[in-house]
Amino acid sequence: MVEVLLTGATGFVGTHLAAALAPSHGVRTLSHADGDVADAQTWATLPRAEVVIHLAARSFVPTSWDRPADYMRVNLLGTMQALDYCHRHEARLIFASSYLYGNPQTLPIPETAPLHAINPYAQSKLMAEQTCRFYAENLGVQVLVLRPFNIYGPGQGSDFLVPSIVRQVLQSDQVRVKDLLPRRDYIYIADFIAAILAGLRTDWTFDTVNIGSGISHSVAELIEIVMTAAGRTLPIQSDGVRRQNEVMDVRADISHAGHLLGWAPQWTLAQGCAAVLAAAKTHEKT
Repeated sequence: MVEVLLTGATGFVGTHLAAALAPSHGVRTLSHADGDVADAQTWATLPRAEVVIHLAARSFVPTSWDRPADYMRVNLLGTMQALDYCHRHEARLIFASSYLYGNPQTLPIPETAPLHAINPYAQSKLMAEQTCRFYAENLGVQVLVLRPFNIYGPGQGSDFLVPSIVRQVLQSDQVRVKDLLPRRDYIYIADFIAAILAGLRTDWTFDTVNIGSGISHSVAELIEIVMTAAGRTLPIQSDGVRRQNEVMDVRADISHAGHLLGWAPQWTLAQGCAAVLAAAKTHEKT
């Protein structure tokens, strides 16, 4: 049994991961109720764990433009505190980073592709990754950086795209989005959790791994998949509004995840959307 310290335990990913870890690992969780993840005092009295899984972060990209300093403090300083804890206790760190490739030069995108932050959230994650590498190379902290692409699943906040579309398909007479054209690599929450668990079972000193499906879908395609799963056909409206620094297509090269972790995604987008729909219908009845 591995003793795990899980930060961000009450968030979307953390809730799913805590449930997956509980049957076979000793798990200590760290959430908002336990203190500020960016404050050294929050970490000072925590007992030793063998592995820290660091999920705690501010993650909603649009808000990062309004509050960049908050994102930097939580996402960068919070990661530095996790690294300091690992250095003190000789613990390993699994760090949940993000998509950091900007407008990709090639598809699919390998981990070796140039990094380019296109919003304050991505900048905070990029700097956190750089700090992880520094601690690994200079202080001997073992770090596995996971770069998930677009995670979705039951329990995700309604501001994110998949739950927003699901809600509209179930409750509205049309589906309205800002832009139908951007393509994303969607990774179902259970597949991302499986990648983290594979990381716990794997030896590494410092490594970076893409976690995605290896397939991209446009917003229009995503809407059609959700409507098919729901058995509904609704009119689709686009505002024709493109986000600042929008990237039009992303697709992960996930071959390294297979080689290092023995991991591959198991859920198709259609299966994942059906699961999100089922969970949303159950929630409506309660």
